[in-house]
Amino acid sequence: MPISADLGPKIEGYVSTLVENGRFSSRSDVLREGVRLLEERENQLSALDAAIDRGLADVDAGRHSPANEVATRLATRYGSRSTVTKA
Repeated sequence: MPISADLGPKIEGYVSTLVENGRFSSRSDVLREGVRLLEERENQLSALDAAIDRGLADVDAGRHSPANEVATRLATRYGSRSTVTKA
Protein backbone atom coordinates (compact mmCIF):
# COMPACT_ATOMS: atom_id res chain seq x y z
CA MET A 1 0.00 0.00 0.00
CA PRO A 2 1.51 3.35 -1.01
CA ILE A 3 2.23 5.89 1.70
CA SER A 4 1.93 9.61 1.23
CA ALA A 5 3.78 11.88 3.64
CA ASP A 6 4.46 15.58 3.91
CA LEU A 7 8.14 15.74 4.82
CA GLY A 8 8.40 19.50 4.85
CA PRO A 9 10.52 21.65 2.55
CA LYS A 10 13.87 21.00 4.25
CA ILE A 11 13.63 17.20 4.18
CA GLU A 12 12.00 17.22 0.72
CA GLY A 13 14.94 19.27 -0.55
CA TYR A 14 17.45 16.92 1.02
CA VAL A 15 15.73 13.86 -0.46
CA SER A 16 15.70 15.52 -3.88
CA THR A 17 19.40 16.38 -3.60
CA LEU A 18 20.27 12.78 -2.74
CA VAL A 19 18.44 11.56 -5.84
CA GLU A 20 19.79 14.31 -8.11
CA ASN A 21 23.37 13.59 -7.00
CA GLY A 22 22.94 9.91 -7.79
CA ARG A 23 23.29 8.71 -4.22
CA PHE A 24 19.87 7.04 -4.55
CA SER A 25 17.94 6.16 -7.68
CA SER A 26 14.56 7.32 -6.39
CA ARG A 27 12.81 9.14 -3.56
CA SER A 28 11.36 5.79 -2.49
CA ASP A 29 14.87 4.36 -2.12
CA VAL A 30 15.82 7.27 0.16
CA LEU A 31 12.77 6.75 2.35
CA ARG A 32 13.25 2.96 2.48
CA GLU A 33 16.85 3.46 3.63
CA GLY A 34 15.70 5.92 6.28
CA VAL A 35 13.10 3.50 7.63
CA ARG A 36 15.65 0.65 7.54
CA LEU A 37 18.05 2.75 9.63
CA LEU A 38 15.27 3.58 12.10
CA GLU A 39 14.45 -0.11 12.41
CA GLU A 40 18.13 -0.91 13.02
CA ARG A 41 18.37 1.79 15.70
CA GLU A 42 15.21 0.56 17.41
CA ASN A 43 16.60 -3.00 17.44
CA GLN A 44 19.85 -1.74 18.97
CA LEU A 45 17.93 0.20 21.63
CA SER A 46 15.88 -2.90 22.45
CA ALA A 47 19.07 -4.95 22.81
CA LEU A 48 20.54 -2.25 25.06
CA ASP A 49 17.39 -2.19 27.20
CA ALA A 50 17.59 -5.98 27.55
CA ALA A 51 21.27 -5.78 28.57
CA ILE A 52 20.47 -3.12 31.16
CA ASP A 53 17.65 -5.28 32.53
CA ARG A 54 20.03 -8.26 32.80
CA GLY A 55 22.60 -6.08 34.57
CA LEU A 56 20.04 -4.76 37.03
CA ALA A 57 18.83 -8.31 37.71
CA ASP A 58 22.45 -9.32 38.42
CA VAL A 59 22.81 -6.44 40.88
CA ASP A 60 19.53 -7.38 42.58
CA ALA A 61 20.79 -10.97 42.88
CA GLY A 62 24.08 -9.82 44.39
CA ARG A 63 26.16 -10.64 41.32
CA HIS A 64 28.29 -7.51 41.03
CA SER A 65 31.79 -6.17 41.65
CA PRO A 66 33.03 -2.86 43.03
CA ALA A 67 33.44 -0.20 40.33
CA ASN A 68 37.20 0.16 40.87
CA GLU A 69 37.71 -3.57 40.24
CA VAL A 70 35.68 -3.39 37.05
CA ALA A 71 37.63 -0.31 35.91
CA THR A 72 40.92 -2.11 36.53
CA ARG A 73 39.77 -5.16 34.55
CA LEU A 74 38.61 -2.97 31.68
CA ALA A 75 41.86 -0.98 31.65
CA THR A 76 43.84 -4.24 31.58
CA ARG A 77 41.73 -5.63 28.77
CA TYR A 78 41.39 -2.53 26.59
CA GLY A 79 44.18 -0.25 27.78
CA SER A 80 43.87 3.31 28.94
CA ARG A 81 41.97 4.89 26.07
CA SER A 82 40.71 7.81 28.09
CA THR A 83 41.22 9.32 31.49
CA VAL A 84 38.43 8.84 34.00
CA THR A 85 38.20 11.68 36.51
CA LYS A 86 36.42 11.69 39.81
CA ALA A 87 33.64 14.21 40.33
